[in-house]
Amino acid sequence: MKNNQTISKFLSQKLICSFALLVTSGVTIISPLPAKAQVNSVYQLSDVEPTDWAFEALRSLIERYGCISGYPDGTYRGNRALSRYEFAAALNSCLGSINQMILNQDQPLPESDSATIERLQRDFSQELSQLATRVDNLENRVAAIEETQFSTTTKLSGNVYMNLTGATASDDILVETNDLDAPLNLRRAGRDSSGDPLVQTETDDPEITFSYYTLLNFNTSFSGRDRLVTQFAVGNGTSPANSFVSAGLFNTFGTPFTDQTGAPNAGQVTVRELFYSFPVNEKLQAVVGARVNWYRYFDGNSYTFFLRGASSYNASGGTLANPVDRGAGAVLLWDINDKLGFNVGYLGENTEFLPSAFFNTVSDADEGLFDGTWSATAQLTYDPSPKTTIRLFYTRSQSDNNVPLFDQNGNLTGFGVGGAVGEPIYGVADDGFGGTIDPTQANTIGLNFEWEFARNLGLFGRYTYATADIDPENQTRSGGDINMQAFQLGLAFPNLGKEGALGTFSFVVPFDVLDGEEFLVSGAGDGGTQLDFEATYYYPVNDNFALVPAVYVIANPNNFEDNGTIFVGNLRMQFSF
Repeated sequence: MKNNQTISKFLSQKLICSFALLVTSGVTIISPLPAKAQVNSVYQLSDVEPTDWAFEALRSLIERYGCISGYPDGTYRGNRALSRYEFAAALNSCLGSINQMILNQDQPLPESDSATIERLQRDFSQELSQLATRVDNLENRVAAIEETQFSTTTKLSGNVYMNLTGATASDDILVETNDLDAPLNLRRAGRDSSGDPLVQTETDDPEITFSYYTLLNFNTSFSGRDRLVTQFAVGNGTSPANSFVSAGLFNTFGTPFTDQTGAPNAGQVTVRELFYSFPVNEKLQAVVGARVNWYRYFDGNSYTFFLRGASSYNASGGTLANPVDRGAGAVLLWDINDKLGFNVGYLGENTEFLPSAFFNTVSDADEGLFDGTWSATAQLTYDPSPKTTIRLFYTRSQSDNNVPLFDQNGNLTGFGVGGAVGEPIYGVADDGFGGTIDPTQANTIGLNFEWEFARNLGLFGRYTYATADIDPENQTRSGGDINMQAFQLGLAFPNLGKEGALGTFSFVVPFDVLDGEEFLVSGAGDGGTQLDFEATYYYPVNDNFALVPAVYVIANPNNFEDNGTIFVGNLRMQFSF
């Protein structure tokens, strides 16, 4: 009875497992009966009962040779009659096990067992021969299904950041703005009656802040090779260093990337990214979307990616690289070979953290995809070795004239270019007299590299040169160009203190004006050169939690040589799931 149950338990599993054993068992010593053997046709139609000779014979073989195992937990799952094909599959499996035992032990079977096996093979020869054909057909059907079917899958991942941040200055800070009391993200620039930029003095240190920022990612695939990405963001951070910045420099120096609101208003949930990527062929991938992240595809650097590397706005990406953080459009990614890649894209501005009333020009019917703020970028990536990457990019861009300008009395005098979507202008530009300029077109060339030149020691950097064309709306005033450059150099220490950790030290000159200072109503300062120093240490406590302390030191902030030095400390708690 016990062995009868064992046979039934084995055969209660999915029949396909038994069929597969037929293909893989490889019985070579015990040969099946020749095809000409005849079996009673009525007997072929009947099930094999536990009381039949064949069932008892197989039970006897199992008992002596242990050629079939029951379920792993040893449970009993029924004692039922078997179809002839089920029985044949079990027989084939048992014969395969016996055959392997003969090969390993080099001993023949007893004559009685050989006779039993020969009769079982003869009685079930037709089923044994047909099982192989059934398995082949089944495998072909499964392969066809696997090739043509994919279950639509959406995966959720996310990051939660908590920032404890404080900032202080060694002395008073000169700030180019018409009103220090305005909301920090709405600081405006202007000129006095003599045409000089309005300058205020910040004498107080800001308070310490504790903020949050959250990103939720929904990745959906319809074929297994494509991806629909929907990313939501929400936060409430206004970093203390913003108290010291000139107009147009909100969320730039001294501000951790994750210390932000993520939307026009604190606590407001917004769609940060929305795009669909799919393969065109084996070498070419396309990305289209209403809100594509420019930094996913251009000017990237593993040592300055904000999740693990250099963490401030100025250090995590090129300061003059591109006016469009997120936008509507398309990007093509061409994997030329193992060492070369080429990306090209066009995006119309659609930035999630700016109010649609003044920005998001791509969704404005008066400006649209091609007449507001936009950028077209091409990047060549070269990997001379697994530990070295060089990126060279060119951007042609246009920035809308949507920054209001004021005089010392608070009167509106015109509209300039600058701020979050004004790059390469780092600050605010006007016609030199506080008047309106046309949307500014610019050309930017950038070089970006990373090199792990020794074990757990890397070097990284950027250089950017840009020129912006200033065209006054007042035709009686002459236009010109603003020529500028920025560069970064840093050291990286992978696995510092722990596997997966990363320490970085970064030095950045975010905005060095070479020519055209007269068009900058904010950003030129007194002709000085701002210097940013940053040390960040990413320490993964476990797979889901990391601590990231960072220190920023800003000399000559706002390009004023007479300004005090700003010191910023940040401790980030980072949760990933």
